[in-house]
Amino acid sequence: MHAWRPVVSTLVLFGLCSVVRPAAAAQEDAAAEVDFALIDGPPAPVPPAVVSRDERGRVTVRAVRLDEGIRLDGVLDEPVYETVPAIGDFIQQMPVEGAPASEKTEAWILFDETNIYVSGRLWDSAPPGEWVANEMRRDTPQLRENDSFWVGFDTFNDRRNGVGFYTNPLGALGDLGMTNEGNPNGDWNPVWDVRTGRFEGGWTVEMAIPFKSLRYRPGPLQQWGVQIRRTIRRKNEMTYLTAVPIAAGRRGFFRMSDAALLVGLDVPDSGANLEIKPYGISGVTSDLTLDPPRRNDGAGDYGVDVKYGITRNLTADLTWNTDFAQVEVDEQQVNLTRFNLLFPEKREFFLEGRGIFEFARGGGPSLRDGALRLIGSGRSSEENLAPTLFYSRRIGLQEGAVVPITGGARVTGKVGAFDVGALNMHAGDVPNVGVEPTNFTVARIKRDVLRRSALGVLFTNRSVSLDGAGASQTFGADGTFSFYENVNAVAYLARTRTPGRTGRDLSYQGQLGWNGDRYGFRAEHLTVEDNFRPEVGFWRRENFRRSFGAARFSPRPASIEAIRQFRLEGAFDYVETADTGAVETRQAQLAFLTEFENSDRIGVSAADNYEFLVEPFEPGRDVVLPVGGYRFRDFETTYTLGGQRRLSGIFTVRAGEYFGGTIRSIGFRRARLVLVPQLAVEPTVSVNWIETPQGAFRADLLVSRITWTLSPRMFVSGLVQYNSSTRTVSNNLRLRWEYSPGSELFVVYTEDRDSDPLRPDRYTGGLRNRGLVVKVNRLFRF
Repeated sequence: MHAWRPVVSTLVLFGLCSVVRPAAAAQEDAAAEVDFALIDGPPAPVPPAVVSRDERGRVTVRAVRLDEGIRLDGVLDEPVYETVPAIGDFIQQMPVEGAPASEKTEAWILFDETNIYVSGRLWDSAPPGEWVANEMRRDTPQLRENDSFWVGFDTFNDRRNGVGFYTNPLGALGDLGMTNEGNPNGDWNPVWDVRTGRFEGGWTVEMAIPFKSLRYRPGPLQQWGVQIRRTIRRKNEMTYLTAVPIAAGRRGFFRMSDAALLVGLDVPDSGANLEIKPYGISGVTSDLTLDPPRRNDGAGDYGVDVKYGITRNLTADLTWNTDFAQVEVDEQQVNLTRFNLLFPEKREFFLEGRGIFEFARGGGPSLRDGALRLIGSGRSSEENLAPTLFYSRRIGLQEGAVVPITGGARVTGKVGAFDVGALNMHAGDVPNVGVEPTNFTVARIKRDVLRRSALGVLFTNRSVSLDGAGASQTFGADGTFSFYENVNAVAYLARTRTPGRTGRDLSYQGQLGWNGDRYGFRAEHLTVEDNFRPEVGFWRRENFRRSFGAARFSPRPASIEAIRQFRLEGAFDYVETADTGAVETRQAQLAFLTEFENSDRIGVSAADNYEFLVEPFEPGRDVVLPVGGYRFRDFETTYTLGGQRRLSGIFTVRAGEYFGGTIRSIGFRRARLVLVPQLAVEPTVSVNWIETPQGAFRADLLVSRITWTLSPRMFVSGLVQYNSSTRTVSNNLRLRWEYSPGSELFVVYTEDRDSDPLRPDRYTGGLRNRGLVVKVNRLFRF
């Protein structure tokens, strides 16, 4: 019976979508007509002009139709670049808000029956040796630290959501999805292509983005939002097609409400698109932790993913025999707190379209971009303690074991003014760890309101509860609000239903923030009752009531040329138990950060902490802290080397008290050493010496990733990790080759050992598990 559940669930979900398709399409047509009637901006440019600007700074851009496509080579030698005027007059966001760009940028937006093309000629007064271009991998954080050219499209013209594409002088591919003017999803990987070139005086870009890779409203004539950004990293300069406030920081690209209006597009119907992506996998594994041990066990398998355009802007994704063998292993973390760590999702199926399922998350900048966030790395109190109602890693992972996923379906998109998302997945069993076959359901509806706000509801169901016999559910309603330029508010109310737990099952939050460039503040109240358990979600701690406040003063001293901005920030965190009101955490923090014009940063912070342990806490091996209250202070200093440097990263030094004892820490994180543009090393070091009345211990974490990029679509990487707390050494070697757009070959070797190579006299272990996997998939588009 279990084997039929995913098939039945998928057919029901797909059938419902087919039933609502005609009605949804009609609603989309009506919504498109209303939205187009509400557009307010400067008149469309009169050919041959391609840009018009009005006295309020609003911009309209005209896309130019081509009789035939361009040759994608980055040379810009087609006649269209001579006959069609370029888009220019870019405006600085930083360092001098509103000033003309220091370097000339020319751009073109063109289209034919198949693609939309975005081209650029980027003038640069510096020789190529001074350009910052040292990354070719797709979507990496370092790519965003390079000289770059970005284009963003708000294809529904709702002024809050969009997709972005970017590249650097080496022709790397970068792309992301944006929801609520933020929440970027860099793991969205559509099919598109780019080529770059050089000319005497700068570099050039040609992007080709298939219309099949985009969603948009019905009708051949379109009005989209469009934004173009150029980053000149050595100057720490960002310039835009339209004016973007400096208060938005690097997140200014996500502000679709500031985007230009794109007119003149005549697009193909985006409905009924079909993509089929089968895969085959073969490998050999050993697992000595099993009883009996398994050695050199060979196996092969296959499966398929399908994407189908139900309507013009509603898409269904189907998966059968889902496999994630190619995913890189998690980077380990040092945890000196008594709460769980949140590890990021890396599996492609769950990453695509994840923005619609995010709950109670506004998109605007907040104090998380301030000094406390940039400095603090080891504090016991995290800024965001709100539970995550849908955490996709609950599907296919349990009790540290990988649970096979039989299959499932997902539907995401827009129906009129509503964002909708539905997910149903079925996971198999793992008898040796007591995992039963389980079905997961998630449903999300969100309605845009006002200019930049939204209201929504979310529901999750887990057919086999983690806490008892029967199913568990989560119900939630949330609102995210943005007013004026810098005011943001978030609120939610949620409830769970768990077998064996009745009453006290609510969680709610209210948050208000002002996020100006010079001043900022945030106030929050959050409650999580003791029986609130979102079993398809994640929660760091339970049974607490939190009150939090923070304020920031961040002037830009015009009289000091080397300094871009000072940031002084203070915060107070007060956490008590939700049932008795007993104080569990009380923390006051103060931080001061200096950002230099070259993007380096130096900062110091101090914290006064109080923690009450309601149960014994074991921070290190054979060290158990007893129940009771502890007050301690610590200090931290950091220096951040800007991403434009050959060696970049964050150095940290921390010293002070720790639960009645002392702590001394040194660290180097988010680090990268560029040997040549194709070869880089990314080390992470964390060394912690801790002494307590119950004993002393040391927690070390050494991580190194080495990446050799052969081309923007092919790389080899190795990840080696040593964790003294678990006494393990692991490595993960991966080859990824995108041999055709959307089609990939993976070769992955993984090994995990019980050993301590730095202190062999203390412990010597052996192999725990290892595996070699070859996986290939092929994308077919119809």
